[in-house]
Amino acid sequence: MDVIEIAGLRKQYRRLRGGSRVAVDGLDLAVPKGGVFGFLGPNGAGKTTTIRCLLGLVAPTAGTCRLLGADVGGELHRVVGRVGAIVETPALFPTMTGCGNLQLLGRLHGVGPRRVSEVLERVGLAERGDDLVKRYSLGMRQRLGLAAALLKDPEVLILDEPANGLDPAGIKEVRDLLRGLGDEGRTVFVSSHLLSEVRQTCDRVAILARGRCVAAGPVAEVLANGHGPGLLVRLDDLDRGRAVLDAAGIPASLDGDRLRVALAPEQAATVTKTLAAQGLYVTELRPDEADLEAVFLELTAERPLEVAS
Repeated sequence: MDVIEIAGLRKQYRRLRGGSRVAVDGLDLAVPKGGVFGFLGPNGAGKTTTIRCLLGLVAPTAGTCRLLGADVGGELHRVVGRVGAIVETPALFPTMTGCGNLQLLGRLHGVGPRRVSEVLERVGLAERGDDLVKRYSLGMRQRLGLAAALLKDPEVLILDEPANGLDPAGIKEVRDLLRGLGDEGRTVFVSSHLLSEVRQTCDRVAILARGRCVAAGPVAEVLANGHGPGLLVRLDDLDRGRAVLDAAGIPASLDGDRLRVALAPEQAATVTKTLAAQGLYVTELRPDEADLEAVFLELTAERPLEVAS
């Protein structure tokens, strides 16, 4: 059973001056149990609206959302205790300490002080738990929100931009935390615009554009679908090298200070032999690895973003 099931989800908002806008347009998505699932898209793609529908915070115009097998429309109460979430900026009491905020939430969920200490330690706030939240940086508030989401020891975490406001060290800490949670068998569903982090954190990914899913699957498969295999070659005489390869029936094109060769990495020896036979020697030869940012831009470039998330 998939942990998250979204079918035909559509959310349309009425404008104050008449008319409407579509935030999510017929979205289908399935998230399997366990691991970290990245939910990506440009601003306005519909990520936050989808998360709000999934958590029962807004009612969809059409379609269904199921969470841990329960229909969000009428059965969410059955599974909400097994789910932790952050949507946009965490709601916190600024005149209370971080520890006090968590203790208050803990009493609502039947969670004791020991668990509060555990989650503060896990998100790196153990030494700042007695500080007032109004003195926290944005990044610290994000971490406290993560701690709140972890209080119930949830099976599923749904996180909307959890690394927002963090410095590079904080982003790495959150990355390691999410990766660790996924490795424990939990399902972490995380929206993000930090493409450089996704490949290091996520097992699977879905890319949204204009409220629709344009690609989904294991990260490696999504990258492969958006970028064919190839090799990058550097040598002293690029023009002659390209001519030699073309004459041998090996497609090659100039790409800045290197050649991009349309052969699979396991055929690298063919390139070196062909060039060496003509007295040309490579100074660098490596796989032309797909870049998530390039795939992301390719998949979303021709889809105007006129909706808000």
